[in-house]
Amino acid sequence: MVNFKKIFIFTLIGFSIFCSPNFGFAQTPKEIQKDIQDIKDRLTRLDERIYALEKRFDDLDNKLGKRIDDIANLIYVDLAGMFALFGFVIWDRRSALAPAIR
Repeated sequence: MVNFKKIFIFTLIGFSIFCSPNFGFAQTPKEIQKDIQDIKDRLTRLDERIYALEKRFDDLDNKLGKRIDDIANLIYVDLAGMFALFGFVIWDRRSALAPAIR
């Protein structure tokens, strides 16, 4: 059984698409150029944002590298202090026990 209501609706939709000013959704060259320019502008803005983000990461990397260098220097100072204290303790024990040994 043929449903004439559906056939009529599809015919109207097809006719309205065929008679529309943008048949087949085609664009004029000016619209295409405008779309291309919009895409170029968006890509330029995106590139600028990525460059700014890379700069922020580089700055953060530099700050962290400086902090790590500072911590390494602090560790070296602490180790030198411990070795100096250990040397002083050995020297003090040896000098304190020298009279008792004689």
